[in-house]
Amino acid sequence: MSGNCVIELGGVWTQIGASVIHRDIDLCVRRGEVLAVIGESGSGKTMLLRLMLGLGQPTRGTVRVFDRPLQGCRADDLKRIRRRWGVLFQQGALFSSLSVYDNVALPLRELRVLPEEVIRELVMTKLALVEIDAASAGKLPSQLSGGMVKRVALARAMALDPEVLFLDEPTAGLDPERSAGFIRLVERLRRALHLTVLMVTHDVDTLIALADRVAVLADQRLVTVGPLSQIVKFPHRFVHSFFLAHRTRGAPQSLDDSGRALAQIRQAA
Repeated sequence: MSGNCVIELGGVWTQIGASVIHRDIDLCVRRGEVLAVIGESGSGKTMLLRLMLGLGQPTRGTVRVFDRPLQGCRADDLKRIRRRWGVLFQQGALFSSLSVYDNVALPLRELRVLPEEVIRELVMTKLALVEIDAASAGKLPSQLSGGMVKRVALARAMALDPEVLFLDEPTAGLDPERSAGFIRLVERLRRALHLTVLMVTHDVDTLIALADRVAVLADQRLVTVGPLSQIVKFPHRFVHSFFLAHRTRGAPQSLDDSGRALAQIRQAA
């Protein structure tokens, strides 16, 4: 494993019955970068994310995180590894019966080593970090807006001070204003906390604002990996249709124009 790789996939195949989902995938997620994975519906983006989280096993090949293979990893070792990452699921995945406070406190309480007064201090710190006021700590998820649910879920993902943050469609379901605000928040946290981020997304604006590199999943393979400026020129039908949709949806006329506009997000973060 390369010393700069936090996550590394080597020769990964995933097969369900006779159906091959992934074929011979090699990927290195570098320390400190934001790597975005894109692909058409059914290309196996979420399944690839699950392999990196140890929630599934490849049919062939290896998945290593923090230089440790996840296949055959003992339960205690896997638990220790998982404490070093945080996950933001697509819909937030907050527990509906728990308050905002208790949702964020849950991973801290599961450690079974921290007194409640320390947990309270940490929870309120994490909520402040994602710009959730103390008055909202007692609310249930059903009382929150979509943007607040995302922020609380991000606070929970950050509860154990992770080194790696996994984001599954981080701006899905948000209107443009809330989406831009959430992107600014993620970029600010990423820079302040020196996070490595693995992100699955279909949103071009999110790619432009956050991603250092983009991995394109198509035809059961990673067909290309590189900075966005190179990806948009890659000759593949999915790449063409993905960015063509962005150009023709009434937004800026070119990715260069939108890139200049969205660069302000990083400057404001």
